[in-house]
Amino acid sequence: MHSTTSEPPAPDAAPVPLRATTEQALKIAVVGGFGAGKTTMVSSVSEIRPLNTEETMTRAGDGVDDLGGVEAKRSTTVAFDFGRITLDETSVLYIFGAPGQERFWFLWDRLFSGALGAVVLVDTRRLADCFYAIDRLEAQGTPFVVAHNDFGETSHDLDEVRSALDLDPGVPLIRCDARDRGSAKQVLIALVRHVRSLVMEGSR
Repeated sequence: MHSTTSEPPAPDAAPVPLRATTEQALKIAVVGGFGAGKTTMVSSVSEIRPLNTEETMTRAGDGVDDLGGVEAKRSTTVAFDFGRITLDETSVLYIFGAPGQERFWFLWDRLFSGALGAVVLVDTRRLADCFYAIDRLEAQGTPFVVAHNDFGETSHDLDEVRSALDLDPGVPLIRCDARDRGSAKQVLIALVRHVRSLVMEGSR
C-alpha cells in the first residue's frame, strides 16, 4: 500500500483515471462525531478530487447542531464525502465519509453495508459523539479502528482515550492528523491490517 498508492493531484491537475486492469473495489467508511475531521481525512488521502457535499451552516441549524468545541466550524457534510485510492494494479479503495450530526445517522447503516471496515474518527473535545458509531459497528459486526484526530489542543494519551471509550482491547486505537496525507494513510493501513488479522484468525 505504501509503494503503489499515487500521490493526490494538484488542485488543477488532470483527474486520475481508473486503471483498465482494476478488478476489485473495496469500500471503507469514515464515521465519527460532528466536526471530527472526516471530510478532511477523505480529502487528504484521495488520489482524485474528492466529492463532498459540504454546505454552509446557517441559522436554520441553531439549536439543532451542537457546536460545543467546534464553534469556528462554518460548513457541514449533508450527505457523504467520497474519495479513491489505488492499492495496486487490480484493486482500488473507495472511501466514504459520513455526516456526523445525529439527524443524518440514518445514512450510516447504508454506508456500512458491504464495507471492508470503518474508521471511527475521534475528537476528544467531543468524545461522546463517537459512541453511537462504535455501538452501530459492533452491532453489525463490521471491523473498525479508532483514530484519535489530534488537533494539537489536547494532552490525552491513547490509554486515556481507550479507557474513556471502553474500547475492546482487540480494536486498534491510533493517533493521527487528518490534515496530513501520510498520517491519514497510516489509519487506513491499520484498518486493512486489522481486517486481514481477523480473516486469518477466522480461518484457523
